[in-house]
Amino acid sequence: MKLISYLGLVAGLVLFGVLLFWQGIGAVFHLLIESGWPLLLLPLVWFPNLFPETEAWRLVFPGGHKPAFKSAFVAIWMGRAVNVLLPVATIGGEVVKARLMTLWGSRGTDASASVLVDKTVQVLAVAAWALIGIGILAYLAIDNNLVRYALLGLCLLMIGVTGFLLAQRAGMFGMLSALGAKLIPHDSWEGIAANAREVDRLVVGIYRERIRLLQAVLLKTLGLVLQTTEVWLACHLLGAPISLLEAMMLKSLTATLADIAFVVPNAYGIQEGSYMMVGALLGLGPDLSLAVSLAVRIREVIIDLPGLLAWQFIESHNLIRSRAEKQRTEDYSAEIPEGD
Repeated sequence: MKLISYLGLVAGLVLFGVLLFWQGIGAVFHLLIESGWPLLLLPLVWFPNLFPETEAWRLVFPGGHKPAFKSAFVAIWMGRAVNVLLPVATIGGEVVKARLMTLWGSRGTDASASVLVDKTVQVLAVAAWALIGIGILAYLAIDNNLVRYALLGLCLLMIGVTGFLLAQRAGMFGMLSALGAKLIPHDSWEGIAANAREVDRLVVGIYRERIRLLQAVLLKTLGLVLQTTEVWLACHLLGAPISLLEAMMLKSLTATLADIAFVVPNAYGIQEGSYMMVGALLGLGPDLSLAVSLAVRIREVIIDLPGLLAWQFIESHNLIRSRAEKQRTEDYSAEIPEGD
């Protein structure tokens, strides 16, 4: 998976460079510079979507073990930063979220089950978000053929989601641990298998809470809808005012295409190409669409980079503390006489 992520990163950066040179670096950056400091407001209007996303994740924790909102919020911020800035195929950030919650008091099995279900909730929200964008595209009657192709792609996405759900309900972690035990015999697999079965049990239990699951999907979808203001403001600041409805369609379809291409870290090149393709439907020039895509990436520096650095600080601090505790234990053992 790591190799695929690195290959995706290289392919994405190549596509990103080709699109940028094709449209002319000077022309694109002139649009950005001409807009000035107000572009720094874009991360501020994007930021509120993290609140419903956080509550959605808290809803899918096993009953009675919901973490504090602040802890979940910070974990989502850092996990998102890892997914955005590192070549981890959007999986590494989920691992970071689960690890942080265990460091802050949650049971490991609860955290693991929650991030697995949360990932499913996220995909379902993306599907709902895509359906909203397709509905607006059909309402605006811009390209009926594109509507049909988009619906076909959405159907394929839902088939994949259904398969993922069935695998989880069938005990995916238990089956993987059993396979691992057969391939690599070791005594440690017994403990791993026990934890895997517990995670499977918790996941199935969460899916039985259909009301909570539906609420989580709706909250995640709301978070995606709130991101519309970022694109709407970016277009206005870059001198191409569009309506909120058009901005919603632009954000929905481009974000869905970027999410589908999850093997390309941060959707480099994919996001830019999506903005150029969908932006053309709204009459936006390719250089302007590319500038909008780069403008919304400002949050990667203002919000995601600090999140990545904060996570590194926490991990470093935890490593230092663990080593100190281990050293104290060894020193204490060495001081005890053998006869004792």
